[in-house]
Amino acid sequence: MTTPTQASVADTVDNAKATPDKEQPFAALGLKPDEYAEIKSILGRRPTSGELAMYSVMWSEHCSYKSSKIYLKRFGQKVTDEMKARLMVGMGQNAGVVDIGEGWAVTFKVESHNHPSYIEPFQGAATGVGGIVRDIISMGARPVAVMDQLRFGAIDDPDTARVVHGVVGGISFYGNCLGLPNIGGETVFDPVYQGNPLVNALAVGVLRHEDLKLANASGAGNKVVLFGARTGGDGIGGASILASDTFDEGGPTKRPAVQVGDPFAEKVLIECCLELYRDELVEAIQDLGAAGISCATSELAANGGSGMRVDLENVLLRDPTLTPEEILMSESQERMMAIVAPDKLAAFEAVTKKWDVETSVLGEVTGDGRLQIFWHGEQIVDVDPSTVAVDGPVYERPIAYPAWLDALQQDAASALPRPTDGAALRDQFLRLIASPNQADVSWITNQYDYYVGGNTALAFPDNAGMIRVDEQSGLGFAIATDANGRYCQLDPYAGAQLALAEAYRNVAVTGAVPAAVTDCLNFGSPENPEVMWQFSQAVDGLADGCLELAIPVTGGNVSFYNQTGDVPIHPTPVVGVMGIIDDVAHRIPSGWQDEGENIYLLGVTATELSGSAWAATVHDHLGGRPPAVDFDAERRLADLIHAANDQNLVSSAHDLSEGGLAQTLADGVRRFGIGARVWLDEIVDRDGVDAASALFSETTARAIVTVRREDDVKFRGLCEGRGYPVLRIGVTDGSGPDAALEVQGLFTVPVAELDDRARATLPAVFGPTVTE
Repeated sequence: MTTPTQASVADTVDNAKATPDKEQPFAALGLKPDEYAEIKSILGRRPTSGELAMYSVMWSEHCSYKSSKIYLKRFGQKVTDEMKARLMVGMGQNAGVVDIGEGWAVTFKVESHNHPSYIEPFQGAATGVGGIVRDIISMGARPVAVMDQLRFGAIDDPDTARVVHGVVGGISFYGNCLGLPNIGGETVFDPVYQGNPLVNALAVGVLRHEDLKLANASGAGNKVVLFGARTGGDGIGGASILASDTFDEGGPTKRPAVQVGDPFAEKVLIECCLELYRDELVEAIQDLGAAGISCATSELAANGGSGMRVDLENVLLRDPTLTPEEILMSESQERMMAIVAPDKLAAFEAVTKKWDVETSVLGEVTGDGRLQIFWHGEQIVDVDPSTVAVDGPVYERPIAYPAWLDALQQDAASALPRPTDGAALRDQFLRLIASPNQADVSWITNQYDYYVGGNTALAFPDNAGMIRVDEQSGLGFAIATDANGRYCQLDPYAGAQLALAEAYRNVAVTGAVPAAVTDCLNFGSPENPEVMWQFSQAVDGLADGCLELAIPVTGGNVSFYNQTGDVPIHPTPVVGVMGIIDDVAHRIPSGWQDEGENIYLLGVTATELSGSAWAATVHDHLGGRPPAVDFDAERRLADLIHAANDQNLVSSAHDLSEGGLAQTLADGVRRFGIGARVWLDEIVDRDGVDAASALFSETTARAIVTVRREDDVKFRGLCEGRGYPVLRIGVTDGSGPDAALEVQGLFTVPVAELDDRARATLPAVFGPTVTE
């Protein structure tokens, strides 16, 4: 219980008017002097301590997108009617929503929790999962799956193990306790992320069209209700200070508390929300994530074009010593805010009581367009909510072409020595598949439950995750996420497009039709003109690519200040693509399961080794220009695979990306233990490349498919009819202990040896792999 003494020391609106010259700690809260001056201009006085707290978190880089807004508008500008055909909710709400047919919709989004996951890896990662899942709940959907996109420092750095164990433990703990399958993701090790790992989390949910909910508070007299966990001191200042600041070389300069997650409380909250939706007991809803109550109240009021009166002392607290400012800024987890009609309040409270979810009525919606917050009867906030949540600062940061980029791009990997003899190629092949970024990730994925719920159709180690939505029809969706910071360092425009192309291709090879995009844009400090140039280029690349592929960006996240000292990470735009499949029973696996099938390469190979896994692994090299992107070819490849799947002509499909043909063949034989005999001569002759390029090049718009011999003529006819390049490059052959990958005339590797090499890398550093 808050004491009267605490109540009496609140900084009221009247007190702010009477003490205009009082010094306030705006800089410590992450505000610049000109931003503080702008707040005073908006209010016509100095802000109260509560108002200062709200503006500081809501105007932070993390919440307001003040350095990225002018660029993110390009996603909305570069859009066609075709792209909007399935889009039910786009950017601006908690998550995008896409119509997938039969009255079903999918909502999905990816967000970052990078800095908290460096300071406290377990809780930072766990609450990253919890936060993105609540975004999905707030759209009226049942969460059905999660994914994670991870970037760590050098695998052999002593601190990497601390971060890896914590992050993977936090993700598995939270997701497994929620009963949500983790169906895919990425893990990359690179020294550039040593002091600033990236922990991006994606969640996806399903809903019926009529169940869609929006975060708009309207209807004067409707009640503002906070429900879920109690509010504590964890996460105070997380958005404004932790997520919007740069780490120096000794670590973070400021250490606000990282949020603490309780997945069991969130599981109950999910079921409680779904029953509230079913019984139509909420008018609008908003999760409490970054910026806590400050965000929920201001966004709900601003989106609804209404006002709101809140009595802050009604907030249920874990810590009774919290000041009103701390209550407003707290980022305690597992909380939601609902707008409830007065005649439905009793029924609302009956449902929350049934689920043992604590509930408090904080106030009501008004019609005056003001957000007014009171503390024991004294007014501590009186603002136009739009100035807090919508009309924050918009910066046009200086942009500068990087001084170092030309020299980097001129240092092409084509100049690196490439072996021609079989023994050297075999050695490099084995080094590649055992390298940290190409090796088996079972050490991580075995800690996740990816079949819980019974609707997982594809998961690790397939190209994309796939979930069944409707048991009767088999309707489902596939989702894949990709990013390549090395490509983006060489060319951020092309790098973003390469991430989009790969995720699109990964979805297509499962048999699904790509439909929509989410993104998480991870970059260094926006105050660095070279970083802003990278960001601008990446957004343009992604927007242009989506326009060419005719799939919309539905929403996402920007994460700036990812650097240590003055050294930014490689630009790392993570791109997630969601696709629709009419019946998950017709999905395409990524590895072949039977002997005697023909292996076909779709697409043409060029010598494109700059930024490749081969250049990194064999030569420790980064330079040149990344592979060219051809979105017309990507669309034609996706359409071809879809048509082949409709006619039941392919038994497996796997895209070619990092590691090229070599990595895809290794994945193919390892998937089900069926070997292969492969020849490169026709690739070399047709495409004018050497054997090393045939194996390791990362040319785009390519895939490997297997075809039963009786379907051979039909499949070739389909490819020829569509004018897509196709070559028969091998046959599936051998199983059991004798299974091997034979590259004819060059080398042979037993599948068992391949498997041992790929599986050994992560356990050698982090300890034994969890086995079932």
